[in-house]
Amino acid sequence: MNIGKVNMYRIWVILRHTFLDCLVQPIFGLMLLVGVVILGLFYWLPFFTLGEDTLMFKSVGLDIVTLLVLVVTLFATSRSIFEEIEDRSMLTLMSKPVSKWEVLLGKYLGIICSALLAVVVLGAVLTLATWSRIPRDYTLTAYTLDDVEATKLHDLRLMHLGGLIPSLILAWFQVSVLAAIGVALSTRFALVVNLPAVILIYIAGNLTRFLMPIWGDVSGSALEGKSMLTKALAQVLVVVLPYLEHFDLRQITVGKIAMPGTQFASDPRAYSYAAIWVAVGLALLYAICYSGLALLGGMVMFRNRELGGAEG
Repeated sequence: MNIGKVNMYRIWVILRHTFLDCLVQPIFGLMLLVGVVILGLFYWLPFFTLGEDTLMFKSVGLDIVTLLVLVVTLFATSRSIFEEIEDRSMLTLMSKPVSKWEVLLGKYLGIICSALLAVVVLGAVLTLATWSRIPRDYTLTAYTLDDVEATKLHDLRLMHLGGLIPSLILAWFQVSVLAAIGVALSTRFALVVNLPAVILIYIAGNLTRFLMPIWGDVSGSALEGKSMLTKALAQVLVVVLPYLEHFDLRQITVGKIAMPGTQFASDPRAYSYAAIWVAVGLALLYAICYSGLALLGGMVMFRNRELGGAEG
């Protein structure tokens, strides 16, 4: 029998068990319900932005989806391995022909699959709300016999929804990176330590974008006034912390997009739709690399971890 197939099957079993375990947790259903309610409230809320209500609704909606999915995922990662070690169920699992890296990878994949499901559910609600809200925000008739008005409505809907999809995918990538950190920390730390730590890393990861100008100024006149220690520290922080700006394209995807087949396709002020997907592809590569390194660090911590409960 092929060893690779056996390994993949064991990972799949752990993935499936972890995925189902995440779904039955009360916080998963609660956060989805809260998200649906909040999106429903914002759907009826006028933003008074002088013609840009849809843009504001999309931006706020994406924030809601990202934060709620992140909360669900962090609770899952914070208890994924540590609690099983503490209640000694990990001993039972490791008595099977399964390695620690398979446990780590299977649990991580199960958690991000549950996060993907949450993004799909809340993203579908956000998409339907955006689709329904566009006629009201642009003072158009939803069901009209006027070909010009119908075409304008169709193009607006296609453009706005076309920007939502890559934004939701990027939100999942961002959550997946933070989930890798949470799973790695869960090999050693309980929820009370793990959860605040990942939240602080999330905040710091959003602040790393302000360190890039310092890092980029390695030479030239801008070097004057900045110490080499400051530059070295900025480089370390940008490399070690997740650079979450890679997953934030809302300044582009929420705005006007040159969607093929619409009136915006030839608009010089619109962003290229192909360029957006190129950015999504680069973000995927970054997410895979960073998550892989985080899980590798987790494997190092997990390798010598006692599985019989609290380490003393």
